[in-house]
This record gives sequence, structure tokens and C-alpha cells, in this order.
Amino acid sequence: MAIPGVHSYLHHAAPQDEARERARQRLIVALDAPDAASAQAMVDRLEGRCAWFKVGLELFVAAGPAVIEPLQKQGHQIFLDLKLHDIPNTVAGAVRSAAALGVKLLTVHAAGGPAMLAAAQNALAGVANPPDLLAVTVLTSMDESQLKAIGVHRSAANQVELMAKLGLEAGIRGFVCSPLEVATLRQITGPEGVLVTPGIRPADGAAGDQKRIATPTEALQQGASYLVVGRPITQAANPAQAAEAILEEMAQVV
Repeated sequence: MAIPGVHSYLHHAAPQDEARERARQRLIVALDAPDAASAQAMVDRLEGRCAWFKVGLELFVAAGPAVIEPLQKQGHQIFLDLKLHDIPNTVAGAVRSAAALGVKLLTVHAAGGPAMLAAAQNALAGVANPPDLLAVTVLTSMDESQLKAIGVHRSAANQVELMAKLGLEAGIRGFVCSPLEVATLRQITGPEGVLVTPGIRPADGAAGDQKRIATPTEALQQGASYLVVGRPITQAANPAQAAEAILEEMAQVV
């Protein structure tokens, strides 16, 4: 798995700095903020520690596409997490529009089905520097009881595997899954698969509304490409210190 921007740095870095930089390039901080000003304030507090930021529905709906460019000008990579899920033609158009923003990772929801997934992937054909398309499998807030409530009677693990296979058949090589399923998806996708893992909680962190969680060490050891961390950093009394602690833990594994 190629990590953008890290190789030239590592060529000149000391071993301990290499490990930290590898960790920094694999940590994505979720900017679940109500407006652009709040998001920018958090980015500024984390300056130098985080290379990647996730812009999700809350921030994107509040601030629009304009929230992305200032972050890019600061040198940050953007994961646009909109979980696109609509008819194939609509999703294809949205994928093209998102690609034009210069984001590096973009989500669609695998539950949209084979035709939608194929349309999303095909929409990137011919696009210069396209984002890695990620198919969301099963939300980390869902467990078996939540799946049964919507008529899915497979286990979460089996549903994740099914969704991933649909994505692979459509040409998608990136997936979002909980830490509990990442080892299985790593076997399915091989080393080139891009596996993005939310539901990351430090050992002493609160689970919140997440059901299927793991520590940074556990997720990386299972094969995660990137870790998405939100509240354990952004709602900490000292976000920079919280990010630093997670980076130190990651650096012991990467």
C-alpha cells in the first residue's frame, strides 16, 4: 500500500522519526465539527501532528465543498466521507464532482448494490489523480441486533465480507470496515487493498456509540491501512496531546 508523501521524508529520517512519520501518514482525524471555523481551529491545534483529516456529513453539509481547499493549502490530505448511496447515475455524478475537489479518499456505501458500485468506479475512468474509492461495508455503530432490525440476518462479519466481495467485483479495491473484520478483508484484498478502519479507541477510551472497536495497535496488527480517530482526539481536553499518544502507540507497530 502506497502512503502519499512519506517516502522522500523517510529517506533522510532517523529510525525513530521514520516510525513516527509512518504513523502520522496513517492516522486520519475525523473533523466532525458543526462549522468551518470550528474545524479549522481543531486543525490548527493539531498542526504538525496530523497529515490526514476526514470531512464527513456534518461538516460538509454545514460548510460545503469550500471547507476542503484551505486544508489542502496547508498541505493536508482529505478523506471525504459522504457514504454516497443513490441510484447509479446520481452516484456516478457525485463521484466525478468529488474527484474534482482533489480529495484522496472518497466513500460510497456498498449497500447501494453492484450496479451502483460499478457506476461509481467507472466514473473515475480518465480522471487525473483520482481518489481511492472506498466502499463502506457495515457501520461500526451496528451490531447483530441493529442488522436484524433492518432485515439482515447475517452476522456483521459475514455481511462485511459479502459487501467487500461486491465491491471487488465492481473493481473497487478500498473498503471501510471495523477493526474486527479488517484481518478477513486483508486476506480477501491482498496487500494492495486500502482498508480504512474507524472504531478506534485507546485502551482507556470510551466506546461512545461505536459497537465494533479496537485499539490502534490491534487494528494495525490486523492489517488496517489507515486508522480514523475522532472523539478520542477532538473531544480530549488536550487534542494535540491525545493525538501524540495515539501516534506513539502506532509508531510501535508500523
